[in-house]
Amino acid sequence: MPTNSTTGKRLVTVEGKVNIVNYAPKESLNPKPSELQIHRNYANAIKKIGGKILFQGKTELYKDNRYTREALTATIVRENVEVWMEVWSMGDYYNVTVVEKQPMRQDIAATDMLDALNKEGFIALDIHFDTGKSTILPESEPIIEQIVQLLKGNADLKLSVEGHTDNVGDAKSNLKLSDERAKSVVAALTKAGIQASRLSAAGFGQDRPVADNKREEGRAKNRRVELVKK
Repeated sequence: MPTNSTTGKRLVTVEGKVNIVNYAPKESLNPKPSELQIHRNYANAIKKIGGKILFQGKTELYKDNRYTREALTATIVRENVEVWMEVWSMGDYYNVTVVEKQPMRQDIAATDMLDALNKEGFIALDIHFDTGKSTILPESEPIIEQIVQLLKGNADLKLSVEGHTDNVGDAKSNLKLSDERAKSVVAALTKAGIQASRLSAAGFGQDRPVADNKREEGRAKNRRVELVKK
């Protein structure tokens, strides 16, 4: 589910698990918290747990400038999950939106893979691993299953599984990581019953980018596993 988070003048769309809570003070509460108190308390709490404040101040609620609200937008990384938080307030009423950012899942069928391999000779797949590790995350298991179906349905097909990274970190470490990730995919395929003689693994680290590493969108494309037809 998408939500919009304001970072100054730029609007960023964040997709993931969303939780929205509206708050209002009790009628008996006196004095009631001010907008400054509300936002300062959230900002301090976010910073205390290592979060980053992206924007804090007044922002337009509507494009026609009908009125403005106090807003705070922040990000927090928690257990390898990027969490976005947005706080809006008007007087002592406010709401909090929390989004646990989730990457778009790549849904691709074995037939699509075969078509790409026959046409281009390779296909790039967005297989997700633990950060800095070669452990395949559960969200990518459906892609592994489709590779298994591809190989079981095409007995003569042999593949080179090739790992690639972005340029963040040390080049030597990235080369090692890409090789380990390629081997991890091969291990998953052989565990599912594919003959090891039909597969090989190789890692190229950051040496073969397909997009600009200066932007996160480009780095995400460079972090990939390619199946190459032998």
